[in-house]
Amino acid sequence: MSKHLLWLGVFFLILWTSAPSAFGWVYPEHRDIAILAVQGLDEASKDAFDKFWQAARSEDVDRLCLQGADTEQGLAPSCIDWAALSGIAGDHSCSSRDMFEVVHSSDWILQVADIAAQLKVDLARITESGPSDRTDAQSTSLTTVRQQLQTEKRRAQRVNALRTADTRLQRVDSSYATRADSNLAHFLLPRPDTSLDPAAYGIFSLRPGAELNAVGVYAWFHISALQKASRLNTEQLSAEERRQLARSMLFDEAFALHFLEDTYAAGHVAGSWGDVSQRKGTHDFYNQNGLEVFTWKGRDRTLVITGDAYMRPEDAILAAKAVQTSLKQVLDTAMGRLPGDGVPAAPTRQAAPDDFNICTNDVFPERVYLWDHGQHRYATFLRASLLETPVPGLGPGLGARPRARSEVGSFIGLVGTIDARQISGGFVPSQDDRGWVGGLDIGLRAGLGLEGALGDGGDGLVFAQIGFRADSHSTNKTEDTVLEGLSGSLSTAIPARTGLSARLRMPFYLVPGDLLLLSPMYFLDRDMYTQMAVTAANGGLIPWQQGWATRFGRFQFVLGRELGVSWFGVLGETQLAAPSAVPEGRGRAVSYKSLFFDLPILEFRPYRAFGGNQSSALQFQLFAGLDLPYGESVESPIGAPPVDLDPIYSLGLRMVFDWRYYFSSQASTP
Repeated sequence: MSKHLLWLGVFFLILWTSAPSAFGWVYPEHRDIAILAVQGLDEASKDAFDKFWQAARSEDVDRLCLQGADTEQGLAPSCIDWAALSGIAGDHSCSSRDMFEVVHSSDWILQVADIAAQLKVDLARITESGPSDRTDAQSTSLTTVRQQLQTEKRRAQRVNALRTADTRLQRVDSSYATRADSNLAHFLLPRPDTSLDPAAYGIFSLRPGAELNAVGVYAWFHISALQKASRLNTEQLSAEERRQLARSMLFDEAFALHFLEDTYAAGHVAGSWGDVSQRKGTHDFYNQNGLEVFTWKGRDRTLVITGDAYMRPEDAILAAKAVQTSLKQVLDTAMGRLPGDGVPAAPTRQAAPDDFNICTNDVFPERVYLWDHGQHRYATFLRASLLETPVPGLGPGLGARPRARSEVGSFIGLVGTIDARQISGGFVPSQDDRGWVGGLDIGLRAGLGLEGALGDGGDGLVFAQIGFRADSHSTNKTEDTVLEGLSGSLSTAIPARTGLSARLRMPFYLVPGDLLLLSPMYFLDRDMYTQMAVTAANGGLIPWQQGWATRFGRFQFVLGRELGVSWFGVLGETQLAAPSAVPEGRGRAVSYKSLFFDLPILEFRPYRAFGGNQSSALQFQLFAGLDLPYGESVESPIGAPPVDLDPIYSLGLRMVFDWRYYFSSQASTP
């Protein structure tokens, strides 16, 4: 028993540590922002961009597109343009060098581009239909309800589109869900106080020992791109060296721009501190509902921004303006068009794409060439590129933005259920008339919630439950006994009974229980087993258990994820009436015990709100049951022949009230 508990603990740990961080804009949104930025360049900068892109792709013309920002690219792209690199950065690669290798030699990146193109089509279809997401204050109650249903319908369509895309992405890129789960590289650091300007904030975000964050990662790779651009402008280089530097410069800048673009995603501005549940819940809430912000440029007016998969045209334009400023700094540096001394020289800067790994590093290291006599050498560039980005909120304490939570983390809970099931007959072989049985169950749960971490399309919920169950008597009657003419419980095929209950739920990879049985593999091949756990939590290898969102709630096929067991007869004697062994006899009183197994098949869960450390919700389950009798003995008449009882099969519907209390870890501080 202790061994099984150990493996269950390991399984909980794996699912907890494999919960992915929330990424920023989805791939097609990143690409659209980059395209807008390139389109907005002045003619001289656009010519320089085209020149450097042609040099960058000269040795890989089959994989890299002719156009750096291909506006005509549709479904199933045959090449990767420069604009797509900002979508690949971070989410599908861990450094600029890694991104280059992925684009250059992987056999799956074009499949990622195809999935992203289809996601763009699916999201555009949702955005273009239905009334405004805002409800008119003068609307009638009926109109308000209709608009709310339309809003929920579009939300469900978006959830389903993202679920489909994420499943496909995980299938072709096995590290997609876990690539950046160790740090906050895609989020902004909260400000420690209100005194910082954009340059000071950029320096603060990149300081040695600072936790990885979006502005810091942007600054790191943008500085790398500027240093390579400076070498292109100032050094005598061979044609091959210039091609290599041009390629590395554009890849470094594209990687940087992914994180600059993330600064315009509402959830990444607001969800920058707290435990996992707070960050994820805040991220999701503000992405969907929007966030009012002001920029570093001035506080005379504010902006409303949205987030991942909710990007509006105005959001893309805002982000593209900052991207354009950053890209133009690099191009102007490479072409020698900057006023004054330009970018400080960095002659020993490597020509290859930057290899700083954002997936394995948690903090920024010390970096050379950044300071000169106490002055940050790139402060002017950071100030210009960050000037029109949203100002992040303050950290925990006075003035912090309101937080939301998601259902992520360990919990204890109280569960009450009421169910009704149709039974195939009675335990006595001759009692084959169908009937109905009602049941009540109350239990205590302990487990790990990962619904919020893995998205609405998956379900990483794991729990164990113990409780008490009471069944009503069945509606079908006993036959061929002296009791059959009576009314009430005594004359029924199955009299009322009580027992102990238990329930276990966990996802599986291919067959129920496989992750638990294979858990020793975690110590032999951690990466492989973690990938299996993530796949299981997102519906399994054959994704037949993914949730399907509708305007009314979520449906999910859950057969094999959950098993309930009830022990009848352990809290007190259970008896039933059986026919006599002799003709015209009065019947026999039989004592018995039974094990009742129930397997949920289909689950419906209405959308629910979650706040603080508690959640409560109703859900409905269609389930199948099997009642196995054992230990039967004839109590009366004494000496009568024994009765062999048969199992009973059933199909029922259960309503579950689920209350949970989540344990929060200490909120992180900047």
